[in-house]
Formats: sequence, C-alpha cells, structure tokens
Amino acid sequence: MATPSATNGSTNGHANGTMSVDTPSSNGGDTSLETPLEDIENYHTLLHTTASTTHTHPLAWRRHQLLQLARMVQNHANELCDALWADMRKPRTEVIFTEIGALVQRAVKSAAKLEEWTKEERPSVGVHQGSWNATIYKVPKGVVLIIAPWNYPLILTLQPLIGALAAGCCALLKPSELVPTTSALLARLVSQYLDPSAVRVVLGGVPAATRLLALRWDHIHYTGNGRVARVVAAAAAKFLTPLNLELGGKGPVCVDPAYDVDLAAKRILWGKVNNAGQVCVAPDYILASYTSLDTLVASLRKWYAAFYPPSTGGALHSREYASIVSDAHYARLTGLLARTKGTIVMGGGTENSAEWPRRIEPTVVVGVQGDDALMEEEIFGPILPIIAIDAVDSAIDFVRSRPTPLVLYMFTEDPLFKQRILNETRSGNVVFNDVFQQLDVDELPFAGVGDSGYGNQIMEYTYQAFTQLRSSIDMPIDAEPALSVRYTPRGEDATRIITSAAWQTIPPSSAPAPAKSQSSFPF
Repeated sequence: MATPSATNGSTNGHANGTMSVDTPSSNGGDTSLETPLEDIENYHTLLHTTASTTHTHPLAWRRHQLLQLARMVQNHANELCDALWADMRKPRTEVIFTEIGALVQRAVKSAAKLEEWTKEERPSVGVHQGSWNATIYKVPKGVVLIIAPWNYPLILTLQPLIGALAAGCCALLKPSELVPTTSALLARLVSQYLDPSAVRVVLGGVPAATRLLALRWDHIHYTGNGRVARVVAAAAAKFLTPLNLELGGKGPVCVDPAYDVDLAAKRILWGKVNNAGQVCVAPDYILASYTSLDTLVASLRKWYAAFYPPSTGGALHSREYASIVSDAHYARLTGLLARTKGTIVMGGGTENSAEWPRRIEPTVVVGVQGDDALMEEEIFGPILPIIAIDAVDSAIDFVRSRPTPLVLYMFTEDPLFKQRILNETRSGNVVFNDVFQQLDVDELPFAGVGDSGYGNQIMEYTYQAFTQLRSSIDMPIDAEPALSVRYTPRGEDATRIITSAAWQTIPPSSAPAPAKSQSSFPF
C-alpha cells in the first residue's frame, strides 16, 4: 500500500534530530527513539510465553482489548492528528475521516461480533458420520508480526491489530520510521491502553526489521511494496510462516465517454488528492477516449479550482492537502515530472518551504505513452497521467499487459462494458463509478492478487487471517460396528462397501459451445 520506507523499501535512510509537532520530519526519524535490539528478543519471548497460555482466549479479554483500542484512538484523536501534521502535514479532517473514525467503528463492531465469529461450527456431514461430532474450532494462531507503512500509519498498523485481538492472538507492531512522531506516540499509547503481556511495539528502521524477520512468528502481516514483500516472504519461508501481503500497484481508471465525464473527473480527482495521492488505492493513471479527452481535462481543472480555490493559495498552501512524506519521495516525484515526455495540463507547481514543506500540486499529464517515466512504477503521489485510447479492447489489453493491480476503476453505465472488465481483467478489487469508497464497506474483503499481494483483511476477514480452523471428530464407542469393515481381513461385502465411492455413477455432461469472440467496441 505504501511505497517503501527503510523497512518498507526506501533507500533514504535516517535523519537524526528531534521531531516536534511543529517540525515535519524529512528523512526518517529520531534514532534515539529506536527500540534496543535486545528488547526485541525479550518482547518475542514474552509474547510467545503469553500465547502458550489461554490468557488471550476469553471473549471478555478480547472485547476489552478491542474497546480499549477504540478508546485509545478516540481519546487521543487530537494528539494523533498533531503527530501526523508534524510528520507529513496530513490534514486533520482527513485523518479523522480515513483513519480514526474507521478504527473506532471497526474496533467497536468487531467487539460486538465476537460471539458470532468465534462460534464453533458443526458442518453438515454424511448420514453415517452424524454421530462423529464433526466440529470446526476457531483458535488463535499465536503471535503475529504486523509491519506497517507510513502513508496511513494509524489504520494500517491498528486495523490488522483489531483482527489479531479479535482472534485472541498476541501481536508485535512495527510502525514506520518515516513518521517518527506518530510511531512514537503509538508506542506510548499502546503501552498505556493495551495488555502489555500481549501487545508490544518496536520502533526502528532496517536493523529492527531485520532482527524481527529473523525470528519465528505464527503469522506476518506486511503492508508495503513488492520488492520488500519478497524479502519478507523469503524470511517467512524459513519458518513456513503464513503471510498477508498488501502491496498496491498501478491502479488504472477507465472512463467510458458515454458516462458523465464531469462527474467522473470530480470523483477521480477527489480520490487522487487524498493524502496527496500517497495511498495504495489512489487512481494511478486514466485510460480515456480521444473523443472525451478535452472534456475530461477541462473538468479536472474545474474541480481542482473548486476543491482548492486559487484565491486561498490553492493546494500548495492548503491545510486540507498533505505534504509528501520525505525528501527522498519528494525528489522521486519531482524527478518523474522532469522525465515525463507528456505535457502538463493542470498543476505542476511545487513548494518546499518551512511552512509548506515538500508540496506538489495535483498534476495532470496528457500525451503519455506506455513506456513513459510516469508508467514505470506506482506513482504514489499527486500526479495523474492520462493515456488516450480508442476502444474498450485497447483499455482491456493495456491493463492485462501490466502487473495485476490492487484495484481497477471503471466509469460506465454500460452493463456489457462492466461484464467485460469483470471477465477479461484481473485485480484485487474492481470498482464501478467511484474511487476509494470501497474501503468504507466493512463487509467486503480487501486484498490483492498476484503482484498486488494476497490475504484478505478488514473486519471478519482480518479475524479469519489470524484464526486457525482446527477440525475435530469424536468417535463414539457405539460406532464400532459400522467401522468394522475397515479392518482386515475383509470379506467380499466389506471390500465392496469401503471401495464403493470409486465406482459411483458420474452424472453426464458435455463441453459447452465455443464462446463467441468479443467484437471491438469503440469509445
């Protein structure tokens, strides 16, 4: 979901110096706040010791921890907002809307759902197995490691923790060093509100992450980029540790010219300016018809002026718009603007002053080709390239030629276009006629596929990720007569009974008629 930090893939290292709520960090934090490496070993031992008991199993314990988490972020909302403003000039309303509010709601809802989620299951079985008491028990996996990114450091650290607590697991949290004020505050609050025998926080960069990955965990939840995910997966493989990998990617937006292009522009731009585009589900690039390109650009300009009026300083001087997280990422994004062969038709301005550090305007670039600098990797910033196409086929072919994205957006009311997108493309999520808002539906799983990761999360899906389905039967003594056929020596009747499944009648079927080829649909 994030581009890399020192533990999540960046090469910008650390910057020494004390962070305050008035001074945004630039390169990764205060090393004096790092957790000593020997403490990591101690935390690991402590958490595994707790997990070896039933301390975290009672629903009363799980419920209390979940509600404590909700109280923690609610009671300290102002401090958390101040910390994120210090680290990356993240707007207060955006923090409350996208992080604090979602955490409070999901923690409270998860607490209320515990009885339903944890109830043992009795599957429907064959008649002859009815007395065997076939049962599925839902048990905690044990100790989970949660490695979180910098871009949404509250929800991407604590949302997996909600699932871990609901499952009755212990957890070690590793928030990003690129948001040192926020990470240090989280460490302090977690120690005050949550059970210290079950939840611990480690602060630090590469040395801390390296030490953590050298240890055995019962599950690892990593949010970041694909390059570092391969390092995490290789470390996990040494212990056969299961993983959740949430990795993002270049999320395409396809715009049908028959759709309300002005409304599409409004919704797309809103999704792009959230956290200045530093979010895994941000629209990364647009595939639009030649015939609607001018209208789309005009509408994007209109809505940019409406969202950030020039008379108030525009996005560069708005407290409702975030800064780029670090000097390295700022240099990366301004470098992309310098290298693109496209034409900037909206925005493009930058500022890096004490008051408004590392600012880049929402920027639209046209005339972009598939091999442009802006198409090399996930942009993860407020730059929006538009690639002109002539048909739905072209859009589908372009998307299919690229690594599988976390989300694909399509603006159309045409049911045939929708079906073709569903049938002929792959993505972790597919969203029609909006952006970003899919994350508001707690009942939907959120996950990537292929290059964008694997493993579901949000609410019950996160709980399931950290839960082992432990199957069981309890064979009654009086079932022995029915079981006698399994013992040797067997007679003819016994042999016929135990081999009968192999000779059952198979229903008839026939191959379907060849599918008709899809004709090209010009935009």
